[in-house]
Amino acid sequence: MSGSTPKLRREARLSGVQALYQMELANAKSKHVIYEFLNHRFGFEGEDGMVTADEKFFEELVEGVVREQEQIDTKLEAQLPDKWPLRRLDMTLRALLRAGVFEITQRPDVPALVVIDEYVAIASDFFDGKEPGMVNAVMDKIARAVRAAEFGLTLPPAISPAAEDAVAVTDKAGS
Repeated sequence: MSGSTPKLRREARLSGVQALYQMELANAKSKHVIYEFLNHRFGFEGEDGMVTADEKFFEELVEGVVREQEQIDTKLEAQLPDKWPLRRLDMTLRALLRAGVFEITQRPDVPALVVIDEYVAIASDFFDGKEPGMVNAVMDKIARAVRAAEFGLTLPPAISPAAEDAVAVTDKAGS
């Protein structure tokens, strides 16, 4: 699909969440699921019964979540209550959060507030309860930590990259 619009990206995000869910449910490989979506679920504008999406964005989203899943899951686990570890969440919610955190951490070209808004809207498509609010809260905390400047925040010296480098040098010198 050439050219991207907010609607095409929204469909790519929704399809990405569905693909990630399908991969986890069926223990399917990302390449197989991406192929299925690109060749059997996505159509051209105006094609009846088919979804029109930003296919490149969809593919990058799914592959990126798979590639960065360990880092994404670590960030998510840090924000979830101990009694609700990531593995205990609904599979759809897990897929949605992973996709959103991937965009926040790996797609600086998309404003964090847009990412949060999009995934809260997708959560509202799937859930009637408190899940959209939880998506908002978790993604907002991660976005503020990862993209502090977008929110007019500065990182405290204890967690700034320069401070982390200084600690690493000090640890090596003390060893």
